[in-house]
Amino acid sequence: MNKEKDKIDPKSKSILGSFERGLTLWVGASILAGVALGNLFPSLFLFLAEIEYANVNFLVAILIWLMIYPMMLKVKFSSLSGITKRPLGLLLSTSINWLVKPFSMAALGVVFFEIIFVELIHPDNAKQYIAGLIILGAAPCTAMVFVWSELCNGDANYTLLQVSLNDVIMIFAFAPIVAFLLGVTEIIVPWEVLLASVGIYVVIPLAAGVLTQNALHENGSGALDKLSQKFKPLSICGLLLIVLLLFGFQGNVIIDQPLVILLIGIPIIIQSYGIFLFAYSNAWYLKIPFNVSAPCALISASNFFELAVAVAISLFGLGSGAALATVVGVLVEVPVMLSLVKFCTRTQKYFSN
Repeated sequence: MNKEKDKIDPKSKSILGSFERGLTLWVGASILAGVALGNLFPSLFLFLAEIEYANVNFLVAILIWLMIYPMMLKVKFSSLSGITKRPLGLLLSTSINWLVKPFSMAALGVVFFEIIFVELIHPDNAKQYIAGLIILGAAPCTAMVFVWSELCNGDANYTLLQVSLNDVIMIFAFAPIVAFLLGVTEIIVPWEVLLASVGIYVVIPLAAGVLTQNALHENGSGALDKLSQKFKPLSICGLLLIVLLLFGFQGNVIIDQPLVILLIGIPIIIQSYGIFLFAYSNAWYLKIPFNVSAPCALISASNFFELAVAVAISLFGLGSGAALATVVGVLVEVPVMLSLVKFCTRTQKYFSN
């Protein structure tokens, strides 16, 4: 096996385009469009919601696959052979992603929506928002983190290795962790729907990505990069259309309770900054080089919001509070992560190289 093929050529790295830098703006525009269209054409959104089978909405499934498939093209299981070369960074980020982050997000959800915001949110809605936060916290980032790592000159091969490892773990750990935390918070969901969601939105796109890589193997890495670039606009459009649909179903809620978006965003922001500082400070203490410490902390802090949105929709429906909470995660993530990237670049001098 040629190990060089598992490395990322720094010259092939893309920069964060102006459209992607403005992702929060485009998400905000999609929210406004969704709210407006949902109130103007409620019957249309009800019709779209009924195009489903076994809790899987066909339109949503297509859009989710458009979002996730380009990301799965970057995953290389062969890179896992280098797991011993960066053990501390991998151990730190993996531990935080799977042993700390889901549980801290669940705890924050309970604290805010059952204690601090108890007078502001109806108990039934509070349960839904907590469920959405749990799903979001249990899905570590496997996509945009390539961009965050790039912006702070992180080790691209470490990032690829960590993402590949997370995807493998996700297949087996995501459903049990989500089911456990939802059960602890007294939110009952059918196991078969949760497992089906993992199969539809993780296993199938991942398998498609691997098959595509194998099919293009003879043409070199350039062919795969070109395909990824072609799919990138579709991926972002899929995300924006999902947001539009979700807020179309939530139109009445947003108009009646605009404060709910802010309330959901507060624990997500606290979680993101808190997890980042925990990972980043531990990486500094362990004397992990900056080019691994930065992506390690950024991977720990960010979320696979595409998967979270898909699973929330499958479990609770397009118009649910859980789905709304995961979409707020999309709105929050980009500005938060860009601020953390800037923090990393300003503190690089405190790390070994």
